[in-house]
Amino acid sequence: MAEGKGRVCVTGGTGFLGSWIIKSLLENGYTVNTTVRADPEKKRDLSFLTNLPGASEKLKFFIADLAEPESFNPAIEGCVGIFHTAASVDFEEKEPEEIVTKRSIDGALGILKACKNSKTVKRVIYTSSASTVYCQDIEKAKDVMDESYWSDIDILRNHKPFGWAYSISKTQAEKAVLEYGQQNGLDIVTIIPTIIVGAFICPKLPTSVYGVLPYLFGNTDHSPISRFHMVHVDDVARAHIFLLEHPNPKGRYNCSPFVATVEEVVDIVSSKHPEFEIPKSKLFGGPKGLELPHLTSKKLTDAGFEFKHSIEEMFEDAIQSCKEKGLF
Repeated sequence: MAEGKGRVCVTGGTGFLGSWIIKSLLENGYTVNTTVRADPEKKRDLSFLTNLPGASEKLKFFIADLAEPESFNPAIEGCVGIFHTAASVDFEEKEPEEIVTKRSIDGALGILKACKNSKTVKRVIYTSSASTVYCQDIEKAKDVMDESYWSDIDILRNHKPFGWAYSISKTQAEKAVLEYGQQNGLDIVTIIPTIIVGAFICPKLPTSVYGVLPYLFGNTDHSPISRFHMVHVDDVARAHIFLLEHPNPKGRYNCSPFVATVEEVVDIVSSKHPEFEIPKSKLFGGPKGLELPHLTSKKLTDAGFEFKHSIEEMFEDAIQSCKEKGLF
């Protein structure tokens, strides 16, 4: 699929990952359609995308909303590949889980129907989440998990951990997406990144960057998670493009090269940036936090993908982006 490059669509193009995928696609010679929500008051600044090299000739914007899946039809028409990164994120659980899940599933399936009807789409890359794998019965959970594991919906509903509704919606949506592909002969691949960190071109601080490095922004609360599993945003974007261009990918692919404790992350950051004066005693003084299992990326690397960035680069790139945007 690499030859000719062609036109592709990125849903959720203004987000942390979506915008970096667009940047990478333009650098790799693709023509890109991307979707943004309606902005009737014209307050949204899209210059971080329109100023990308090649954007004036090869990037086109379309108004679309997951609540109205048919609104994606014009953006998908004529594309050879789709990167569905758009998602409803509601960690504060302002809406009932059923509504969040229904919107996520209906939106994804609506986009897939448009892909099937387009006659030009050869493959869909669906961005899933590690939350579709992690949440298991303690007796069934393993320290290392591959793509055969799925989060247990009943456990999520019964225990309601942080982000439980989002986890349910992503798990149900990914299952529905894969099932639709099997039933309708549509080539669909899902990619499962863990916590995404690294450089960013979007104007807002990505939630995942803040979540791993909260103390750089004045939040010194004890971390509820003691061990992080992470991936550089550029490697996630590269993995998306790799799976689009791969001759025959199948099913789900974990994308997670790094594992580090909170202490190890702090040591990496403070060794390069002593100016932050991170209060280690405050961060490490409480009870031991949750140790999430590791998602192995063996299936992805066995297919030929190579992670490019080190864990040190990942944090340094994130910090430099924050400095450039005046977020400290």
